[in-house]
Amino acid sequence: MSATTYGWLGTGAIFLAFLAALGALISIQGDAPAHRELVSSLWSYASTVGVDGQMSILLDPLSVFMILVVTGVSTLIHLYSVSYMEGDRGFVRYFSYLNFFVFSMVLLVLAGNFLLLIVGWAFVGAASYLLISFWYRRTTATTAGIKAFVINVVGDVGLVLGTYFIFKHTGTLDLLKSFHAAEAGAFGHTSDNGDLVAGCVLLLLGAFAKSAQIPLHTWLPDAMEGPTPVSALIHAATMVTAGVYLIARTNPIFEQARTVELVAAGMGALTLLVAGLIALVQVDIKRVIAYSTMSQIGYMFLGAGIGTYANGMFHLMTHAFFKALLFMAAGVVIHALSGEQDIRKMRGIGQRMPWTKWAFLAGSLALVGVPPFAGFFSKDAIIAATLHAHWYGVIFWVVALIGTFLTGLYTFRLYFIVFGGTKAVPDTASRSLAPEGPRTMLVPVGILAVLAVVGGWIQFAPFWHPLTNWLEPVARTLAVAEPKNWQEALSSVLAVGLGLAGIGVAWAVYGDGRLTVPRLPALQRALEHKFYFDEAYDRLFYAPTVALANYLRRTVEDEWILPAGSEFAAVTLGSGRLVRRLQTGLLRTYVLVLGTGMAVLAIVFLLVK
Repeated sequence: MSATTYGWLGTGAIFLAFLAALGALISIQGDAPAHRELVSSLWSYASTVGVDGQMSILLDPLSVFMILVVTGVSTLIHLYSVSYMEGDRGFVRYFSYLNFFVFSMVLLVLAGNFLLLIVGWAFVGAASYLLISFWYRRTTATTAGIKAFVINVVGDVGLVLGTYFIFKHTGTLDLLKSFHAAEAGAFGHTSDNGDLVAGCVLLLLGAFAKSAQIPLHTWLPDAMEGPTPVSALIHAATMVTAGVYLIARTNPIFEQARTVELVAAGMGALTLLVAGLIALVQVDIKRVIAYSTMSQIGYMFLGAGIGTYANGMFHLMTHAFFKALLFMAAGVVIHALSGEQDIRKMRGIGQRMPWTKWAFLAGSLALVGVPPFAGFFSKDAIIAATLHAHWYGVIFWVVALIGTFLTGLYTFRLYFIVFGGTKAVPDTASRSLAPEGPRTMLVPVGILAVLAVVGGWIQFAPFWHPLTNWLEPVARTLAVAEPKNWQEALSSVLAVGLGLAGIGVAWAVYGDGRLTVPRLPALQRALEHKFYFDEAYDRLFYAPTVALANYLRRTVEDEWILPAGSEFAAVTLGSGRLVRRLQTGLLRTYVLVLGTGMAVLAIVFLLVK
């Protein structure tokens, strides 16, 4: 078979998974809302010291929602990859990694107990390492893969330890049983239960690492070293949304430690603000989109943290549409320019790539939240919900609104630089820019463009909200996160207005050029250095570790282990020579040794008798 055949097989496998997800939706659609929880245990794989782990799959409205989004978007990314990766020497390896990644994500969201959830969680981290460092001959790619893996392992440890504290009080690793036990008072007086708080904080640590939220966010921009379809897969509907899913899935436990849940909201608000600021100075097209991912995941954490789980998941879905679209449209440009990712070298590309230009515009408007595009319906619902919360909700509301202005500014800074203007890009590409790309790349982009335009109409609070009703039995929206009509109207008007203001400023600066940005060198350096998070981590963790390793090498390895190596070798060689002498190859010698041994055993038996 040709290499391309393997790509089609991989794409077909994920498409079949999407059809199976549709079958699961139809299967439970006919059940009453209170009975849409199906658990299937294939076999027990651990049963000791009170731990009963089963290969159990949980099918409920939340897991069905997730597998539909994951497999649907992943099918389009697989199809796109067939042409994008054509000719790469690792084509078959790439699709095996890609399929493993999707399998791991589906395992994670379908897990019926914490053990299987941890397995899927770890598999996703391993698959992300393989994909980010796919072009392993590039040092930057392998370094980025290791960085992502290490930070995610920190989150994995948090997830495992958090599971221990939950198991300690509930006595079970089964998700549904642990939720019921928590609601029945398994943690006692929750305000004084340190184990509950510790368990939720550790679960949150795992969510922060997987979803690239501050302070465990530094791996995400570096993950752009992987192929562009990998960036779309990791940043759209799969890996980085796992943390949001974890909070929504374990909401009965998090609601027992409400302060921790609000910490998640606060860190989400901080992340959406910081990521939006950093995106303003990036010159790599994929890194701009990556920081927008961090910012939008921040909105999802904000929604889940204040208790509007359905709106957080709704934004997860719409974000999957327009973010995958943006990455894949950017990939069309990068592919045409033979790997060029610097936006300063792309100005005017829209003249020669009109289809990609309009698709990217649709994704950009959806990202900003301009009606009637998808992001308007989901993001504005989260912003409105924050206003209805207590006094801290006003802070979240203001930060979220500032985020909408930043989103409009950095998104259309990117759009006007890359697709605006009349200056045509020099024809330095190794392939012609017309047509823009093969159908296997343009068709997925077109489908996602349609979804970015109309995908948000599935829910429009307060007029219709089928998604909220669907998730209600699993992730009930808290009363504190149900805004009044005037709050929704005010939030929508301000959010859209600030988003359009950001677009207007971007046009004045980067499109029309009539507005000049004042130079602020200190702020510019801080943003270019990403607020010095990497430098701080190098000094706090990397430098001390390297210093300790060098010290141990000088004082222990050089002084004790290396000198002793020759002596150990001499003893090993001497022992080998002695044993070799016993292997004479003569039968009579072996019979003598055997008889002597039997005689010794006989004497021992006689003596001990």
